[in-house]
Amino acid sequence: MDGRLRNIFRLGVKELRSLWRDPMMMVLIVFAFSINIYTAATGVPETLHNAPIAIIDEDHSSLSERIVESFYPPYFTRPALIGLSEVDKGLDAGRFTFALDIPPDFQRDVLAGRQPSVQLNIDATRMSQAFTGGGYIQQIVQGASAEFVQGARADTAQPVDLALRARFNPTLAQSWFASLMEIINNVTMLSIVLTGAALIREREHGTIEHLLVMPVTPFEIMASKVWAMGLVVLAACALSLTFIVRGALHVPIEGSVALFLAGAALHLFATTSMGIFMATIARSMPQFGLLLMLVLLPLQMLSGGMTPQESMPRIVQLIMLAAPTTHFVKMGQAILYRGAGFDVVWPQFLAIAAIGALLFSVSLARFRRSVGAMA
Repeated sequence: MDGRLRNIFRLGVKELRSLWRDPMMMVLIVFAFSINIYTAATGVPETLHNAPIAIIDEDHSSLSERIVESFYPPYFTRPALIGLSEVDKGLDAGRFTFALDIPPDFQRDVLAGRQPSVQLNIDATRMSQAFTGGGYIQQIVQGASAEFVQGARADTAQPVDLALRARFNPTLAQSWFASLMEIINNVTMLSIVLTGAALIREREHGTIEHLLVMPVTPFEIMASKVWAMGLVVLAACALSLTFIVRGALHVPIEGSVALFLAGAALHLFATTSMGIFMATIARSMPQFGLLLMLVLLPLQMLSGGMTPQESMPRIVQLIMLAAPTTHFVKMGQAILYRGAGFDVVWPQFLAIAAIGALLFSVSLARFRRSVGAMA
């Protein structure tokens, strides 16, 4: 037993040295857990930002002026007051994303309770601004109109007062969510890439044949790759949480980082085994890259990190229970966002351990057959 552990340790050290001599892989690891995390958290604006808007004021009333003055930075640029004939030209040229048309006699109709219509033209090619901006503009127009009517009439109280309490992310900052979810995604991606590339690299360089004539078993070869590549990704994850998420982005982490890293280590046991399995199927790095696309995209998109699983079809939810990423995302969100302890996330730990044991066994059987064919 001691000899087997010694072989696993020494072969793992060999994997770490081989990775250190691969500059492209080192750059990928550093980029994935630093620049990529930061850009994912800050690249997409959390709210509408400097959206260009034009207003066609055909009413020229006090209410229309109040609406015009309600649009200001940083959500919108200063409104461009244009004529009706300039709307199509401006949208076609991309000078503004929104064109709000206030009709004639708008103030008079509002005061008379006729509920006049205000036309909003949107350049829908700017998807992020178009999606959120329409709701913003609707709220601004309705709010300005309601305040104007209340000022002209008696001040009436709203029948219901909604008290909003946002837990775990009180400012609804997207960077809090994006940075941590990007770390979770990168842990999965890098662990599969590193272990799969390590095996394919040895096969392409012919070093796997050298290992087969040594007094080592396929289990020891596979186990060494699993612990070595898993350790690299786990260390990169811990450093990213400390220096990028907490340091550069100032994202508060509620729960135990040590508990999350323990769950990440268990998850790495499953995903590194998956990387070995995929490398035994692929014959070259290009094939491995194509296979990675087919596996990684569903793991990331359907695991509940991007959209809640409850919104997915029932059959997809049942299938994704067999994926370790589903349980890892749920565990990571519970620990890092909500400060959950082991008494809450132990079902996810158990599920990841079971899936990891199954993946390791299947991958080991496949690896033994592949090295047996070489021998």
